[in-house]
Amino acid sequence: MSITPGTNIPDAPPQASPIPRWIYFAFLILLGGIGYLGYTEYSAHTQLAAHAADLAKAQDQATQLSARLDQANGRIAELRGQLDVTSRHINLTQAEVAQAHSLALQDQADQKASDDKLTAQIGQVKSESDAKIGAVSNDVNGAKSDIAATKTDLEATKGKLTSAIGDVTNQGGLIARNHEELEDLKRLGERNIFDFSLGKTKTPQKVGPVQLQLTKVDTKHYRYSVLVVADDKQIEKKDKTVDELMQFYVRGARAPYELVVFEVSKDKITGYLSTPKDVNATSPAAKPGS
Repeated sequence: MSITPGTNIPDAPPQASPIPRWIYFAFLILLGGIGYLGYTEYSAHTQLAAHAADLAKAQDQATQLSARLDQANGRIAELRGQLDVTSRHINLTQAEVAQAHSLALQDQADQKASDDKLTAQIGQVKSESDAKIGAVSNDVNGAKSDIAATKTDLEATKGKLTSAIGDVTNQGGLIARNHEELEDLKRLGERNIFDFSLGKTKTPQKVGPVQLQLTKVDTKHYRYSVLVVADDKQIEKKDKTVDELMQFYVRGARAPYELVVFEVSKDKITGYLSTPKDVNATSPAAKPGS
């Protein structure tokens, strides 16, 4: 642009004054303070959050510890109860032990007294036994002498008796021919003896385990007839003589029954019935006429 001469040229605009340096410093200091405050607030917030977390954790631990404490207290109460019961049992056991010890001492004393009494009784029994053994020994010696004498007497008795032949077995056997010899025969004890005096009757009469009926008597020839009823049957012995050995078998007997008549009188005979020892001597006889 060209400038015409004479024209007023306007003044140049005034220039701004330069900013003082201290303002920059103040601004920087302000920024630094703001940053420091922000950092401090952040640090405090962070620490507060950490403290809050720690507090929550501590509260949780405190809750757990409280629960454990309650459990421990319950366990302590239970143990205390058990301890009380155990203490009572211990006291009771001690009393029982003392009582048992006392009873043991009493039993020991009673046992000793019993042993002493038993020893005394054994001594007394031994003395009595020795005396009894001596007496038995004397009795045995005496019995041996008696047995020997009895044996001798029986042999002598057998020598007095007469041997006769049975009408069934045709074998010999000892018989009695009178009352004296009948007593000797009984003394031998080898058979059961039933003596009788039998008259003439219309029905059989019981003699020992059988029944007998006198049917005929011949005093002149010393003969007789007799009916034997045994084992539900009748056995007739006809025209038998005095001192004759009559025999018959009954059920269950291994040896025969024997019948001997040693005396004949008017309408009456006297003698005995002999049965084996292995047969019941009181077994019922048969009914007559059966």
